[in-house]
Amino acid sequence: MYLFDTDVLSTLAKKRRPENLTARLAATPAAAQFTTAISVAEISYGLFRLEERDGAGDSHGLLVFFETQVFPRLTILPFETEDAWVYGRLKASLERRGRPRFEPDLQIASIALRHRLTVVTANVRHFQGISGLRLENWLV
Repeated sequence: MYLFDTDVLSTLAKKRRPENLTARLAATPAAAQFTTAISVAEISYGLFRLEERDGAGDSHGLLVFFETQVFPRLTILPFETEDAWVYGRLKASLERRGRPRFEPDLQIASIALRHRLTVVTANVRHFQGISGLRLENWLV
């Protein structure tokens, strides 16, 4: 069971998607494909920033793409109270070891740990050192 990080989902919007990513997604049952509300927020933020910078043209098409083609095919997990407890323990542990992380990445990791999901990301270094977290990079 896989939890897709924001960078992997963003890659789906590229005109030339990596073949290995497309093949892995096609071979993975829909019931095993997850993302988080945090990744949805990061993608929407990026699209709205693009819209403000360049006008509504491309960003509107990308928004429709994510709303109709990407997110409906995934189970989107929220950040719940149980995840917050995992997050608090994780953040304190990482800070004690001098390894703080970007807040959204910690939230995503907390959700993955609680649900026992493997995080699929090209940003492996953002998640390294998190005890018990399984990582795979489908973009290599």
